[in-house]
Amino acid sequence: MEQKKRLFVKGNEAIAIGAIDAGCECFFAYPITPQSDIPEYLSRELVKVGGEFIQAESEIASINMVLGAAACGKRAMTSSSSPGISLKQEGISYMAGSELPAVIVNITRGGPGLGGIQPSQGDYFQATRGGGHGDYRTMVLAPSSCQECYDLTIQAFDLAFKYRNPVLILGDAILGQMKEPIVRWKEREDHPEEGAEWRLTGKKGRAQRIIKSLYLEDGAMEEHNLKLLKKYRSMEADLKWEEFLVEDAEVVAVAFGSIGRIVKSSVRKLRERGYKVGVFRPITLFPFPYFALEELAKVGKRFITIENNTGQMVEDVRLAIRRYGDSEFFANMPGKVSTPEDFIEPIEAMCKK
Repeated sequence: MEQKKRLFVKGNEAIAIGAIDAGCECFFAYPITPQSDIPEYLSRELVKVGGEFIQAESEIASINMVLGAAACGKRAMTSSSSPGISLKQEGISYMAGSELPAVIVNITRGGPGLGGIQPSQGDYFQATRGGGHGDYRTMVLAPSSCQECYDLTIQAFDLAFKYRNPVLILGDAILGQMKEPIVRWKEREDHPEEGAEWRLTGKKGRAQRIIKSLYLEDGAMEEHNLKLLKKYRSMEADLKWEEFLVEDAEVVAVAFGSIGRIVKSSVRKLRERGYKVGVFRPITLFPFPYFALEELAKVGKRFITIENNTGQMVEDVRLAIRRYGDSEFFANMPGKVSTPEDFIEPIEAMCKK
């Protein structure tokens, strides 16, 4: 059996490598810290495999370039960090309304406003509630390691075309800038017929195709939104989450992304002290794995939600378990690089209640 090559890379670089191996054909972006390694890497490497790279004049321009490429059935991608994603929201809403597939990466930084370049998970609401105008959703994947940055980027392209919808990868400054080994397991493939039944390729020799997000006819917008809602619900078929030492746990810490990974180390230390604790880490943030948490609440487990923000995912946790209990919340403020020791005390205090 052939030994797969291990690469020592940043999380940002793992995302870029995953995009290349997923068959990304077009990348349009604008530099902003802490995600700039992604366009830097792709500006050098994507063109080597026949892809197109453009550094746009703005975030708004880049998302509209993605919209155009996606309408032609191309595997298109953009990346940015928090305020840059805010600028892209109108274009993302147009893409969701037009049912166009694309991958959008947000390596988050602190806020509100310009905030700072330090770690934060403050964009959870923006990512999972649509962020822009109208009743739309993007599927959201939250990696916690460099290997997951690579793996989930490949999966994001497949999911985007499966559902004809933008898929958002939600990372953060910790994940984007840390380095660790990854295994590059995917061979790059071409996808020449992808979206053949709807993509815009020129009308000559075939019936007209129309891609739009404007519905003015009586009842048309209602019908379109019902269709989209049905699609968003069908995304539950691809839910992902991780359970760590949950089976016999009395207290379950719920955390996502880099914080979920750090909390696992906290739980290991608490296990050494005799506490029955575990971790539930949502990987798919939209749709959220409500039913999986509800099943844990049914058997009497108690919960503490830990986030690098002032309280966002905790609302989804409480919705999931509302029939059986509640969740405590511990806020690790944006701008702080967390350690396992930061979370031992709040989890231990929960165990003692």
